[in-house]
Amino acid sequence: MHKIKKGDIVIALAGKDKGKQGKVLRLLPSKSRAVVEGINTVKKHVKPNPQKNVTGGIVAQEASINLSNIALYNPLTKKADKVRIKTLEDGRRVRVFKSNDELVDI
Repeated sequence: MHKIKKGDIVIALAGKDKGKQGKVLRLLPSKSRAVVEGINTVKKHVKPNPQKNVTGGIVAQEASINLSNIALYNPLTKKADKVRIKTLEDGRRVRVFKSNDELVDI
């Protein structure tokens, strides 16, 4: 079970977008990286392609960021928080915040 999943709200801990929040769009677990909405945006030069109806030019898009540089957003404390995996009595494994032991997946 991964500590960060697609759709989670995270905060950037390092880099040019430190402190910004965003939603995880895609995970790349083999490279231990994630693509987060609004974080680590780069400009990419795109060639025009009339078959795909692409005009071309300079496009801003999100690049991947290392998982060590993002942390899950805790809505109760309104801060970044670490996550741990806890096994419930019925055998289910759930994610909980380390600071207040609240469930991440409600």
